[in-house]
Amino acid sequence: MALNAAMMYQNNSIQTATPAELTLMLYDGAIKFCNIALLALDDNNIEKVNINLIKAQKIISELRVSLDKKYSVWKDFDNVYAYIYDCLIQANIHKDKEKLSEGLGYIREMRETWKEVMRLNKVQ
Repeated sequence: MALNAAMMYQNNSIQTATPAELTLMLYDGAIKFCNIALLALDDNNIEKVNINLIKAQKIISELRVSLDKKYSVWKDFDNVYAYIYDCLIQANIHKDKEKLSEGLGYIREMRETWKEVMRLNKVQ
């Protein structure tokens, strides 16, 4: 019953979120899946690494396709997302903790930047 209530709350949070909040949730999800993959690498759980890196890759792909091309900065974001995606692919292929940490670092930076943009827009 508690699990069902938590799922209903999460579903409601997603349905009532603004586009900016949804983007933040995507960043949070990518970070979560990368962290799980890092722990799985430490445990040499290759299947878990693969599953979670694929989830993170899908999120980065979603962030890329949702870029608004009416703003010229979209190309810069696309380049960063492409690099992050490549880091995650390489980390998954080679089970490379360093490459995964690099990609995760960029995701965290993008999340913090996005959070600051959200804060500044609330102030205005």
